[in-house]
Formats: sequence, structure tokens, C-alpha cells
Amino acid sequence: MADDRGYRTKMRVTYRIARGLFAFVFYTFFRGRVYHKQRVPTTGRVLLVSNHQSHVDPVVTTLSLPRECHYVARDTLFKNPVFRRIIVHLNAFPIKRGAADVGALKEILRRLKAECAVVIFPEGTRTKDGSLGAFRPNSLAVAKKAKVTIVPVAVSGAFEALPRGSILPRPKRVSVAYGEPIPAEQVAELDEAQLSATVRERIEENLGRLQRGESPV
Repeated sequence: MADDRGYRTKMRVTYRIARGLFAFVFYTFFRGRVYHKQRVPTTGRVLLVSNHQSHVDPVVTTLSLPRECHYVARDTLFKNPVFRRIIVHLNAFPIKRGAADVGALKEILRRLKAECAVVIFPEGTRTKDGSLGAFRPNSLAVAKKAKVTIVPVAVSGAFEALPRGSILPRPKRVSVAYGEPIPAEQVAELDEAQLSATVRERIEENLGRLQRGESPV
């Protein structure tokens, strides 16, 4: 199913096949673990806000979810026409790094208003040491405009599996934990600073727990 702009809200066969292939790698090579996936609404507009450890993050944050998701990806990934065709088919769209990309923000807003689930990385770039970096200013402003539920997502182990500068992945365990959602009503009540602090706190808590080998909350 798609809305009048072509945004997918139900899972296509090709998306399901691609996800199945990625899932095989995730659960075998990376010995993947997923916690609290039931916290992600199966329908409606959702903003998945994740820490950014590796190139595999967009994939592993959504593998276990029973719906198509949409992904913000750096614009350089769209230069190769073949790869561009593949990732666009899988609902990725470009954002320019190092600058305020108004076009990308508008595209996030359009997809959220079309009842999609969108994944963003408020740090803006991959971590250099595995820790959670600073959020970029106004990175969550779109959530307030879209009146959307936010689900904080913690990814652990992806930095060790495929750190910056690496080409081949390593067989390290990768875990994903979905934090307690922040409903749209609460998102609307909080100012941007409060919202950012709340999301960051929930990601950081579960990231720490995963890194210590503890169960996420």
C-alpha cells in the first residue's frame, strides 16, 4: 500500500526478501539480539531515533519490525546509480552532512505525515569510539512539527563489528534495544531541549546496559 506520493506503509515482497537476507546475516554472523520490539507501533507515524555506531545501523534498527521503514542516508551514498536505485527502492532518501538540509527535513516531515516510520540519527555521523555523541541542534524539531511518537533506539556492538575505516565486518555481537516510547502528546508538551534530553537519556541508559551485558529497560 502507498499514499498518493508513493510512500510505502505496508511491506512489499521485495522489501521482505531484502530484510530476510539481512536478518540471516544479523542473527548468524553478528549473533544479533533485539529487545522490546513490541514498543514500536505497527502502524502510524513513528520517528525511530537511534545512536549511530556503524554503516549497519539503518538495517539492524528495523530488521525485526513488521512494517516498512524509511531511512535518512548521507547524500554521497546516492552517487552510484545502481546503488542509488537499490536504496531508494528500500525507502532511503539523502541528507547533506555538515549543513542544515532543509529539503531533507521537509522530506522527513512528508513521510511522517504519510503515516510512515522514519529512522534518524541525531548525532549526524558515526561515533569515533562507540559512545553516544552530541545531538545536532534542532535534530528533533521535526518530531514536534509532525506530532509524532518517538521511539529511542540503542544499538550496541555495531562499532566493534564495523568501525570507521573498516571494509569487512567482524563477527561481533550486535544488539538493538527499543526504549520506552515518547507519545505524540508528550512530544508536543516538551520544548526541544527537554525532548532532546529525554530521548538522549533513554538511549544512553540502554546503550550502557547493553555494553555492560545487562538487560535493557
